Amino acid sequence: QGIFVLGLPYALLYSGYSGLFLIILAAALCCYTGKILIACLYEENEDGQLIRVRDTYEDIANACCKKLSPKLGGIVVNVTQVMELIMTCILYLVVSGNLLSHSFPYVPMTEKTWSVIAFVTLLPCLFIKTLKIVSKLSRLCSLVHFIIILVVMTYCLTQIHQWSWAKFRLSIEFEDFLVSVGVIIFSYTSQIFLPTLEGNMKNRGEFTCMLNWTHFFACVLKTAFALTAFLTWGEETKEVITDNLPSFLQTLVNLCLLTKALLSYPLPFFSATEIVYACISRANHSNYRCPLFALGVRGSFLLLTLLMAMFLPHFALLMGLTGSVTGAAMTFLLPSLFHLKLKWKKLSFLEKCADISVFILGFLCSLAGIVCSIKGLLEVFG
Repeated sequence: QGIFVLGLPYALLYSGYSGLFLIILAAALCCYTGKILIACLYEENEDGQLIRVRDTYEDIANACCKKLSPKLGGIVVNVTQVMELIMTCILYLVVSGNLLSHSFPYVPMTEKTWSVIAFVTLLPCLFIKTLKIVSKLSRLCSLVHFIIILVVMTYCLTQIHQWSWAKFRLSIEFEDFLVSVGVIIFSYTSQIFLPTLEGNMKNRGEFTCMLNWTHFFACVLKTAFALTAFLTWGEETKEVITDNLPSFLQTLVNLCLLTKALLSYPLPFFSATEIVYACISRANHSNYRCPLFALGVRGSFLLLTLLMAMFLPHFALLMGLTGSVTGAAMTFLLPSLFHLKLKWKKLSFLEKCADISVFILGFLCSLAGIVCSIKGLLEVFG
């Protein structure tokens, strides 16, 4: 349940009834690609038992591309993952600066200065060494997120007398619809973290059950939240729904969102640094394996996210362009492609059709997102 959830009512504004269907469809597709991605980690032994022979997304990619080049697939996947994770970290810093400036408008400080202050609070990330610490922070993040959802939905329920189904659009414009598709699909993406998450579970046999229930509840919550918020504000629905709230609630929710953004930062940061450190430490140089070097990698990443948040112009559009490429690739294109490559002989006809359909859908979403983002950048630069 990421910050993208707050844009779902706005997505409904432009997608109408089809948006409700998309929220359900996206949950089903992302749940499916999560399962087939994890299936690629396993192979059957001589006794027909499934054995985990791969550990990461990179291992799956290398297994698929070993005839072409033993490490090519891993390099492509790692670069894609790190790009998306870094962009996510930068987005959290930019959002933090924006939220602080809106929460304290009377303080004469720019958004970039607020981003630096937010960055200082993230310095303890230098010392995060295990996923267990990240999971505790993520648990707090989830708690804060539910508080935000509860506040917004409670306010919307007090306005139930104003609700009208007539607010839904019957006719939609194609470009606006594509924006909605992007917001809805990318509010579910989690494939980057799944191999690590499944590998760290005490009982890996429960992974499929966990994935089914989390996507089911995410779908229910997203639908309920988007629907109540949109029925409350209709055509006046803003890009981030908290901007529609009365001022006394807006400050409270903005501070909660700030807390959520800061608590969300460690997960993509930890994942990105682990990928880079793992790649470098495979070399035979013992210096690369020392704790000081690991600290240097994490410190470099922290500084990089700050510098890019401070000096990258039109970050939102660049984020959209990167997300269209990396997000669709990691969520739809690569899981379906890898599953077809590694399991082709064992897949039924329907499973092959499902994988090919997901691949085509991911390609179309990616292409549409790239076109819209480039168009936006061209308009900005004249």
